[in-house]
Amino acid sequence: MVNVLATVAAVFVVVLFAVALLALAAGEFAVAGVVFLSASIVIYFREKRLVDS
Repeated sequence: MVNVLATVAAVFVVVLFAVALLALAAGEFAVAGVVFLSASIVIYFREKRLVDS
């Protein structure tokens, strides 16, 4: 069975990575750093709480 919340979190991480890369390309390094950190937190939350082990 598909875990919908885990899938949504994974898609959200991909969107965050895209935003961070666009911020890097625009020279907004602080924004890119915060977005990469946010993506890391979402990945951690997904692996610890949303994925059955």
